[in-house]
Amino acid sequence: MRITQVTTYVLKQRTESAYLGKLDDGTEPQADPGYFVRPPWRSLYSAHMETVLVHVTTDDGAEGWGEALAPVGPEVVAAIVDRMLGPWLVGRDPVAVRPLWDGMRDLMRERGHLVGHQADALAALDIALWDLAGKAAGLPVSQLLGGAYRTEIPAYVSGLPEPTDEGRARLAADWAAQGASMVKLALGKGIDADLATYDAVAAAAPGLRIAVDAHWVYTLPEALELGGELDRRRALFFEAPMAPEDIAGHRDLACRIATPVAVGEAMRNRYEFRDWLDRRAAGLVQPDVARTGITEAMTIAALADSRHVPVACHHSVGLGVALAAGLHVSAAIADCPFFEFQPTTMPFAQRILRTPLTAGPTGFTLPQGPGLGIDIDHDVLNDIIKEG
Repeated sequence: MRITQVTTYVLKQRTESAYLGKLDDGTEPQADPGYFVRPPWRSLYSAHMETVLVHVTTDDGAEGWGEALAPVGPEVVAAIVDRMLGPWLVGRDPVAVRPLWDGMRDLMRERGHLVGHQADALAALDIALWDLAGKAAGLPVSQLLGGAYRTEIPAYVSGLPEPTDEGRARLAADWAAQGASMVKLALGKGIDADLATYDAVAAAAPGLRIAVDAHWVYTLPEALELGGELDRRRALFFEAPMAPEDIAGHRDLACRIATPVAVGEAMRNRYEFRDWLDRRAAGLVQPDVARTGITEAMTIAALADSRHVPVACHHSVGLGVALAAGLHVSAAIADCPFFEFQPTTMPFAQRILRTPLTAGPTGFTLPQGPGLGIDIDHDVLNDIIKEG
């Protein structure tokens, strides 16, 4: 069996409301030119649901699907696959997943090999190769990774995309009524504002465990002040409190508060995670499998396990392929307390699948079929491309 073709699909799905909802002033982001910033956060966001899928096929008709987390500029990731990595894969044995991972990584050593868009392209191809290898063996990816510790993966509800505390509290109460036990707030709006939101949600849904995502906005003194308040409230975790390059600051914070400091979505390889773990700068690591790939995610998990740090895979705007890959990795990790459930992106994630994943505010069921356990609807893909 040899790889004969690698195809990319750039998808941009139109939405009624942007990811994470309206801006703080209550207005919808403008769909044109397409990208915008949500102050005080500094990253680009899209008014559409953007991603890139890769499809690897072989001479005997086998196929594997992968996806990169590419919420902006998916064309960049697709170009790397189309022009550099995909042609190198053609003619090679698709089930030699780890040697192929090392080979693709080595191709890019002088090109920023394991960071940025190049890492995202590597991740998408790695996921596709694991999917193909699982189908060739007739086994789920989680079994190829050594076996599943769990087939039901607990979830926390992410976001509460309302611009007011009243709206967020109402959403929290609704999710609690549907069985949710954990929720993450998209904050970083100032210490007082963040605490007001936290307290409003806690009052509306007293049984919920609450995490805070600060979107990298705070200084160390501010993060220490907010972290102390989160300790008193017994928060679930404190995600992305300071600039993602400030490892020393996160170490100082993690050593001085009890709430776990959670990081990982901005990182893509074992060497980055090893530095954070060795410096005890994180109490919860959050690799996104659509940015690391499955091979690298499992190595990151082993590094975390050796330091007794739990792993909770990140998931945001990825579609059904990225979601399934994250679930298989989560199932194959010993210390994996929960996975991120994104209610606003879930309909788009499910749309490309012939059979939807079992997912909800309480958790996910691990797909049991061979490979990733999912089947992509080619007609829907073509419809999305036409719509975009």
